[in-house]
Amino acid sequence: MTLPAGLQQIVDRARAQNRPRAEGRVRAIRGIAIHVTGLGAAIGDLCTIVAEGGGLQIPAEVVGFDGADAVVMALGDHHRVAPWDVVHNEHRAVAVPTGPALLGRVVDALGRPLDGGPPPAGPLRPVTGDAPGPLQRSPIREPIETGVAAIDGLLTCGKGQRIGIFAGSGVGKSTLMGSIARSAAGQVNVIALIGERGREVGEFVTEALGPEGLKKSVVVACTSDAAPMLRTKAPLCAVTIAEAFRAQGLDVMFMMDSVTRYAMAVREVGLAAGEPPTLRGYPPSLFAQLPRLVERLGNDDRGTITGLFTVLVDGDDMNEPVADALRGYLDGHIVLSRRIAERGRFPAIDVLASISRLMPKVTSPDHQRRARKLREWLAHYEENRDLVSVGAYRKGADPLLDQAIAKIAAIESLLFHGADSRRGADTRQALQAIAGA
Repeated sequence: MTLPAGLQQIVDRARAQNRPRAEGRVRAIRGIAIHVTGLGAAIGDLCTIVAEGGGLQIPAEVVGFDGADAVVMALGDHHRVAPWDVVHNEHRAVAVPTGPALLGRVVDALGRPLDGGPPPAGPLRPVTGDAPGPLQRSPIREPIETGVAAIDGLLTCGKGQRIGIFAGSGVGKSTLMGSIARSAAGQVNVIALIGERGREVGEFVTEALGPEGLKKSVVVACTSDAAPMLRTKAPLCAVTIAEAFRAQGLDVMFMMDSVTRYAMAVREVGLAAGEPPTLRGYPPSLFAQLPRLVERLGNDDRGTITGLFTVLVDGDDMNEPVADALRGYLDGHIVLSRRIAERGRFPAIDVLASISRLMPKVTSPDHQRRARKLREWLAHYEENRDLVSVGAYRKGADPLLDQAIAKIAAIESLLFHGADSRRGADTRQALQAIAGA
């Protein structure tokens, strides 16, 4: 059972006071893994490494055990750590501030400010939360309005749905995320930027998100040069913040860019902790952590968290291990196509390769019929695109292709509208105008 945040803090403090303050010493350092002897600890305990004779204190977390040694990893830079440095166990999990004070702020994986402002004020909440029970989840019945016609018209999503954006590099993931963040899809946005370049974080906040999107958003950023442990904690920090808003009865839009870079950080931590490599070197723990992360989102009896995960697929391979595993956990997937982007069409959503599994639950039968008709025309046109382009097709040979050729300009105008958002009503009207009543 998940306790209220305030009560959980009291319980944690009581436990910390009643348990002995364990103290160990660094015995060995192997890559990013620090072996500590004499430390009484449990997996997930927050520790403090006291280096340079007390002049430097580095937070760390217990990730495993090697015989009598506790294996800890620094939540930051572990340079200057030396053998026999003292390690104190705090006997509590990593916790981050939550609540409305975080709106408009940019913080790191531990909830510390990155925007030059004061430390966020708000109740602390442990990042290791539980997913809502299967029977505690409210049904998904209400659609969300993303302002992206291809999604609202042909891939309609519902409040509480988890969906992935699968794409290679440079085809418009961040622009699409920023467009959705500025829309009316959620009352609050919680955005986790994992493993990004520092330049990209600033550009996303100022350009893709903009002042309009930032004022109702919390951005959790952890750049590619951050310690692997911080990159694994950043999504948990963001989910915890989103859960706190959901507990207030709000509709939250959770966005994570990208799952692939999170998986790489989990791989670094897992291999350093002694896990065996499996598919492409990923440790087994990754495929246990991904569903736990995804299942913490969704609806409960108070509010909703709609999840949007981007997956950076290597070499545009949609069947690589992370993408393949994540598709099984999500309620649909949106594929961005390099082929479409190369034609200068944005957002470069390949609607024929994408699907929303909950669209039938959140749209009317008429909407679904029109969407199916557009898909049919688009699919038939794509199958015969080369034939039409070289002028080898004779009108009248294929009635369905004749319809597709007549409609293709209107369909592409609807789907590829650049960074401008479209209201849901406008999208439905355009859909009706193309496909008929």
